[in-house]
Amino acid sequence: MFSQPVTPAVRAHMEAQFSLFSDMSQRLFDTAQKINELNIQVAQTVMEESINGAQQILVARDPYEALSIATSQAQPTAEKVRAYQQHLSSIAAGTQVELAKTAESHLSETTRTATAVADEVARRASEETQKTTERQRAAMEKLTRPINKPGDSASQAARKTAQPTQ
Repeated sequence: MFSQPVTPAVRAHMEAQFSLFSDMSQRLFDTAQKINELNIQVAQTVMEESINGAQQILVARDPYEALSIATSQAQPTAEKVRAYQQHLSSIAAGTQVELAKTAESHLSETTRTATAVADEVARRASEETQKTTERQRAAMEKLTRPINKPGDSASQAARKTAQPTQ
């Protein structure tokens, strides 16, 4: 799959990243579970109160009493919606704190492994640059060797023309 094997530094960094993402995902799943539990609790409460309210309205003696019962249930409902919103805000704030703590706990390891990967990339780039330079130097020597050879007739002719005549 890869042309080169995965180095220990890259492997360590990937494991650190996986650990971070795994822990962050766990915190988010915990939050989703809390929100679901809250929603189920609210749904049960709303269902029970709706049934009780409907029963009270059905046994009312006249329309005015039924309207009075319905109106009296509106105020507690608004307070319950406000409490629900506060509970959701509390869950969100708690999640934010947990995510920050999780990220902070992984920061040093992730930084260490990222630095190791960067150092390895720099080292390998330097090694590859050195190898390329050596290959280019060898190629140039191979190309210029026949030209610089003392027994070469072209080289001798060039030297003769360069020497002053006496």
